Order: sequence, then structure tokens, then C-alpha cells
Amino acid sequence: MPPIALVDRWNSQTLARQFLIAGGIVSLVAMLLVGALVTTLIEDAVTRNSASATALYVDSIIAPILPDLKTTATLDDVTTRILDETFGQGALGGRVMSFRLWRQDGTVLYSTEKDMVGKRFPPNPDLATAFAGQMVAHFGDADDPESPKDQAAGQPLLEIYNPVLQPWSGEVVAVTEFYEVADEFHHSLSAARWQSWAAVAGVIMAIFLLLSAIVFRGSQTIELQQSALTERVEDLSQLLAQNRALHTRAQRASQRATALNESYLRRLGADLHDGPAQLVAYAALRVDSKMLVDASASSAEREKEVETIKARLQEAMDEIRSICTGLVLPHIETAELPDILTRAVEAHRLRTGVSVALSMRPTNRTFSPAAKICIYRFVQEALNNGFRHADGVGQSVRQIDDGHSMVIEVEDKGPGFDPQNTRSAGLGFAGLGLAGLGLAGMRERIESLGGTFTIASSAAGTTVTMSLDVEQMEQA
Repeated sequence: MPPIALVDRWNSQTLARQFLIAGGIVSLVAMLLVGALVTTLIEDAVTRNSASATALYVDSIIAPILPDLKTTATLDDVTTRILDETFGQGALGGRVMSFRLWRQDGTVLYSTEKDMVGKRFPPNPDLATAFAGQMVAHFGDADDPESPKDQAAGQPLLEIYNPVLQPWSGEVVAVTEFYEVADEFHHSLSAARWQSWAAVAGVIMAIFLLLSAIVFRGSQTIELQQSALTERVEDLSQLLAQNRALHTRAQRASQRATALNESYLRRLGADLHDGPAQLVAYAALRVDSKMLVDASASSAEREKEVETIKARLQEAMDEIRSICTGLVLPHIETAELPDILTRAVEAHRLRTGVSVALSMRPTNRTFSPAAKICIYRFVQEALNNGFRHADGVGQSVRQIDDGHSMVIEVEDKGPGFDPQNTRSAGLGFAGLGLAGLGLAGMRERIESLGGTFTIASSAAGTTVTMSLDVEQMEQA
């Protein structure tokens, strides 16, 4: 696998798994190194202590036998015979497998192997160290070239080089080399090795498990926090998308409001021009009538002309009042919902002469002034639209509170229209086109409060519905 792929695969693992792999390798290497070091130290210490005890024991037995080796170049027959008996049948017979007494020049003064007595060998490093005054001990098979018999034994041996000191001066005058059969020592050393390895492995494993538990717990915490942060980022992303959508919607609503306001002003001007202005202009023209200034005209004719002018002016005043009634709302800011609906229906009846069925349910909901105005305008404009396009046939207003939303429905039994083509529904209502801004105005007004606006129309009639969220309205 390419190195880059390995790195990518490694980085894709969790922190806990990375620690488990890396920590396991490091712990294994540390266990091997520390175990080897501890075992070696224990083996050296045990070997040296055992060798020191054996050397002291051997030295205590043969020291009284040996002559002054500083002045004696060879051993006499008596000393040799005593040593043979000591290592053959004496206390050391079953313990020491082989024994040699070395002179400093490498000559063997005595050996349990008689063919080596008197021979001279180059001093090996262990022998040189012993002549320097330090005891040397090794555990294992004999590997000295001068020890073919010991090599052939094939038994675990404790090889000891022990300096022989002159009693009064402490000078090293000879070195004893002997091999102790160490079967029991071998078993003890093996047990010590296994115990040391087990102790090191147990300690390393306990440390590794403890650190693993800490790392796994930390990794789980990190993963939980990462998951929480990811969810938070997703929530923030959704909120950002919603904010963008709301911003776009607000911009679109602002543009529509501007356009509708211009339409409202144009319609206001058109209604004033086509209604009161025409009547006032007609009255003004009749004021200049010759009938009023002609002396030959009868008083009845002049009175009739004056009555005609007064009628036209009265019509102009009535239309102006009607327009003002549509522009100015009654005092509904402090009114409750049932009173608002009743006022809207009664105002429509007085204006058009059409009776409207009103269905309400008792409610203790509180609404903001903006919501109250929205409800009033919706009912007013929906009734006016039904009067204009359905002749007010079967008009009704129904209020529904489902616990979550306040729903207002305005219905008529007219011929219906195509809701997709709002022009067929018109942007104005009756002669009071100033009551609102038509279907588009109703939709914008309701949606600006977070509500919904729907139209259902068929040959059997039309139902216009608005729905406001109760909780939002109560918090507004």
C-alpha cells in the first residue's frame, strides 16, 4: 500500500484506535526492553551472590590446605593428595565438578584433571580479572578452551574465578577456578526470570490499560462534542438558510408593498376622479346654468335646478364619506375578537344592505393590534369582494379556534372564479375599492404576520381562509 494511503488510513482512525495501536506497539517494545534489562540485572545479581557464597565456602575449606603460594612454585605431594581427597570424596566431592589452581603466569598448579597439571595457558579475561582481585562468575555451559571435560558435561554449571589472597598482606597469589553443578540454581534462576517477566508484563499492561481507559473516555467525549458541534453547525446552516429565505421574502414583500401602495394611490385617485370629482364638476356646471340667472325663468324651474345641484353635491359627499369609511378603521385596537368580527359584518351590512351569517366560538385569546387590524381588513375585503363578484349571495363569516391556530373563513355562494388568475377576482371591492388592496394585499398582510392565506373556488361558491398562529400572536 502506498505511504500516502497508509497515512490517510491512519488519519481516518479514531484517536482511541490510534492510541491502541501505537500504545500497544510502544508498550510491547518497552516490556521487552525493560524485561530484558530487569532479567539480566536479576540474573547477574543472583549469580554473583550465589557464586560469592560458594567461593567463600570453597575458600574456607582449601585455604588451610594451601602453602604459601608466593614462595612456592609447585605443590608438594601431601598437599596434592589432600586436595584430591577433598574434591574426590570430601565435602566438595559432589558439589564441585572441576577445580583448578592457577599461578599468575597462567600455569595450572593443581587440577582435578591430572593431565592439565603443570600446563601453561594464556590467561583469559576472566582469569586476568580474578588476578586483579575481583571474583568472576558465569552461569551456563563451560566455554573455556582448557575445559574440554566441562564442555562435554552438558550440564548447567556455575563457573567461578576466585582470587587467593596472602593472609598477612592481602596480595593475590593465585586464582582458584572451579565449576559447580547448578541444577537447583538453574531452576531457581528460571523461576526468577519468569517472575521478573511476569511482573514487568503485568506493570506495563496495567499502565497501558489505565492509559487506554483514560484515552477511550477522552475519545468518547471528543466524539460526543464533535457530534454536538456537527449538529450545531447543521442547525446554524439551516437557520442561515432560513434567514436568507426570510431576507429574500422580506425584500420581495417590500417590493410588492411598494407596488401595491402605488396601485392603492392610483385607485384612490381614480375613485376620487370618477366619483366625487365628476359630481362636483357637474354641480359646478349647473351653478352656471342660465336657468338660475334668467329673470324670465319661473321660481319652480329655478328651485328644481337648485335641488339638482344639491343632489349631486350630496352624492359627492356620500361617496367621500364612503371612501373615508373604508380608509379609517373603527376603534378596534382595544376590542376583542368577537367584537371585531361583529363590527366588520355590521359595517358591511350598512354599506351594502346584505345580511351576513356570523358564526363564532367563545375565545380568550389575546392578539396584537396588527393582528386585529389584519383580521378586520381580511373580513372587510373578503365580504366586499364577494359582494362585487357574487352579488352577496349566501355570504357568511366563520371563526374557528383549533388550539394552535385562529382560522377565519369568509364564504359566498357565487359562481366562483379561477384563483390562478387574480385579475378575474379584481384588486378592488365594490364601489369602495379603497377598503384594501384586493387578494394580493390580503395575502401580503397575512403572510407578514406569519399566517397563511388560501382561496378555494368552484361553481358552488368561493371560500377565502386566513390562519394565524396563536402562540406567535400572543407573544407579538
